[in-house]
Amino acid sequence: MFRRILVANRGEIACRVIQTARRLGVETVAVYSEADARAMHVRMADAAYCIGSAASSDSYLRGERVLQVAADSGAEAIHPGYGFLSENADFADAVAAAGLSFIGPPGSSMRAMGSKDAAKRLMEAAGVPLLPGYHGEDQAYETLSAEADKCGLADGHPVLLKAVLGGGGKGMRIVRSQGELLAAIESAQREAAASFGDARLLVERYLDSARHIEVCTSSSPRRSAR
Repeated sequence: MFRRILVANRGEIACRVIQTARRLGVETVAVYSEADARAMHVRMADAAYCIGSAASSDSYLRGERVLQVAADSGAEAIHPGYGFLSENADFADAVAAAGLSFIGPPGSSMRAMGSKDAAKRLMEAAGVPLLPGYHGEDQAYETLSAEADKCGLADGHPVLLKAVLGGGGKGMRIVRSQGELLAAIESAQREAAASFGDARLLVERYLDSARHIEVCTSSSPRRSAR
């Protein structure tokens, strides 16, 4: 068990981590922007350090500042919550390189699963069944159009265009006919580029009445995955 952890987040996310740590007898260190100086997570933590101005790009996303606070405060681990630095593989690697524990997946796992196309290739190699679709590198319209037809669009089945990175429904479009495809690709690419800095798309068969099920797994260096 860690003696002290740094919570690299804000708001309710940080508060919940701090509450759980307190129940476990673990001290917490908060970081905050100038705009969050009076925030609840700052008041709840055992120690708190300002790491920049109100903009997230100058505070909560500044990994080097978070690492410096961890060193200055004597934290043994960093809990990123979700959002901000939680899916930044380079930051996870930097935490490990600094001799600290990253409470989350290692950078290698993030790189393997952080993009939908890489995750699909990994699952494909492992023999996991996938929806009919395309997750290749060629992003030319002609390629995406041909692959959409292979997914069933030519036979009247809808397909889903999906941004390779990110989530939250951004860069996703349902296409029900070839006549909709070009505009949908261009729109999804623009939104993906603006939201995630990457315009790449994958194509897959769209299921109108499917139920969405997510499975959470956890593991540690000392125990098998659960």
